[in-house]
Amino acid sequence: MKYKDYYSILGLERTATTEEIKKAYRKLARKYHPDVSKETNAEEKFKEVSEAYETLKDSEKRAAYDQLGNHQSGQDFRPPPDWGKQYSGPPFSFDDIDLSDLFAGLTGGRPNSNQRGSNIPVPGQDYEVTAHITLEDAYQGTIVNLNINVPEYDENGHLHRVSRAFKTRIPKGVVDGQRLRLPGKGGKGFNGGHNGDLYLNIALHPHSLFRVSGHDLYLDLPVTPWEAVLGAAVEVPTLAGPVRLKVPPGTHAGQKLRLPKRGLPKPHDGEGDLFAIVQIIVPTVLSERERAIFKELADISTFNPRGHFEQETSHEN
Repeated sequence: MKYKDYYSILGLERTATTEEIKKAYRKLARKYHPDVSKETNAEEKFKEVSEAYETLKDSEKRAAYDQLGNHQSGQDFRPPPDWGKQYSGPPFSFDDIDLSDLFAGLTGGRPNSNQRGSNIPVPGQDYEVTAHITLEDAYQGTIVNLNINVPEYDENGHLHRVSRAFKTRIPKGVVDGQRLRLPGKGGKGFNGGHNGDLYLNIALHPHSLFRVSGHDLYLDLPVTPWEAVLGAAVEVPTLAGPVRLKVPPGTHAGQKLRLPKRGLPKPHDGEGDLFAIVQIIVPTVLSERERAIFKELADISTFNPRGHFEQETSHEN
C-alpha cells in the first residue's frame, strides 16, 4: 500500500485544527474544481484534496490515519501490527487496496465489516465513474461498456479491488456534467441491506465544429465580406445534417444567427437551439480584377468605421 501525506496535500501541519483543515480544503477545492479551474491536472488535484479531507475531517478516521505513522508520499508501507486490532476489528487484508480504499471502508474509525458480523442491514457502497461520449452520442443516445476497478469486501470481510463490467444505455439529450443514477449497480449490500448505486458522470468530448452550452450549440460561421454586406443563404452543418441559413444584409462580425431546435434534444420535450457566430473572413489572395474592384470601392465609399474615434477626440478637446 502506498502512503499519502494527507496533511501535506492540504498544505497543513499535523497539528492543524479542525477549522484549519476545513478552511484549507475550501480554499483548494475552489482552486482545483474541474468546472472552473484552469490549473494543470486540476481534476487529479481536486480528487487528492477531497480524499485527504474526507479522512481528516472525521476525528476518528483522523486518529486512525495518524496511527499509521509518518512516511514519505508514495512510499510502500504497512500499518503497525496493532493498528488492525484497534481499527479493523475482524481479519482484514491490506493487499490490493490503496489508502483511500482503507479509509472508505471505515465508518467512524471502524470498518463496515464489524457491521456485517451483526444482523444490522448494511447497504452496499455507491460507485461513481465518468462516461466519456461524443456529441453525436449525446444527440442520438448510445450504449456504453464500462470496466471499473472498485474496492469490495469478500465473504470473509477482506477488502479487495475487483473489476466490474457494466453495459448501460445513455439516453439522448444528456449534457456535459450530467449525473445519471443506476440503482442497485453499486457494491453488494449485506444482511439484507440494498445494493449501492452506480453514478455515471457524463463528459462530452470536445467537438471539432460545435461548442456546447446545456442543450444549445454554438458554431463559428465564416462568411465573405460581400455576403455580410449584401446578405446570402449559406449551408451550415448541424447534428442532423446540413441546412440553409439566411445571412441578412448588413450582418456584422460576432453576430449570432439562431437556428431554432437544431441543438441537443431535451429530456422530456423540445430541443435546444444552434447559434451560428458570424466570422467575416477576408480573402488573402486576390486576382487583378478583384483588387481593382476593391480599389474602386475604397475610392467611392464614404463609410468610416472609425468615425467615433474622431468624435471622441474632438469632444475631449
